[in-house]
Amino acid sequence: MGGTRSGDGRQLRWEKHKRERRQVVIDAAVEVLELHPAGTAVHVQEIADRAGIHRTVLYRHFEDRTDLDLAVQTEICRRAGDTVIAAMSLEGTPSQITHRIVATFVEWMVDHPALVRFVERDLSGGDVTPLEQSLQQVAERVELLMHSIVQMLGTELPEESRDALDPFVFGLIGSGFQTTKRWASRPELRPPPRDFIDLLSRNIWRQITGMAADNGIELPDVPVEALLTLLTPEPSTTTPGA
Repeated sequence: MGGTRSGDGRQLRWEKHKRERRQVVIDAAVEVLELHPAGTAVHVQEIADRAGIHRTVLYRHFEDRTDLDLAVQTEICRRAGDTVIAAMSLEGTPSQITHRIVATFVEWMVDHPALVRFVERDLSGGDVTPLEQSLQQVAERVELLMHSIVQMLGTELPEESRDALDPFVFGLIGSGFQTTKRWASRPELRPPPRDFIDLLSRNIWRQITGMAADNGIELPDVPVEALLTLLTPEPSTTTPGA
């Protein structure tokens, strides 16, 4: 039994080592992409050199180049998604929250043009791409955020509107991505980033308030903390037994 436990321990350490080496290669690939203009073809040898390993060793961790590229796309989308989701706190007014999410999203795309171009490549062979998965995850978090604010108002969307919320939010996220990509592809960023962010966030906020109004819900643009205070019942001052 002792030999079995020892063997299991070695196997676990080996699996951990392989995961770590695989991540080193993925991180190196992301770094190499950022060194070049968007759309530049990156060679495996350059990635291997950056990772500090031989090219043949690199392919021990990936089935082929497509497997490597898909892993890199997944990592890029994870980083972008984590950055955007971190902006989805309930601090500020609903319109300020919208603006903060949009600003984080746009700024990440502007700061990482080569990564954005790379994740757009369809390597899935018909399956859902890492980019589509990432946009869906962000949309789900936005939908959850919207549900939370509606619940704070002490109301509820009709069933048909709840059913429509998922495609509505996914459409907002998808159109925001495409709009930003189109704007960021210009030789000169006009309007300037700050103005573009303001314009896009106002447009998205109008769509959100429009959908709410269609369902008889008025979204007060006050800080969420104040909204919670307004909706929290005052504690009873009646003396027990009085």
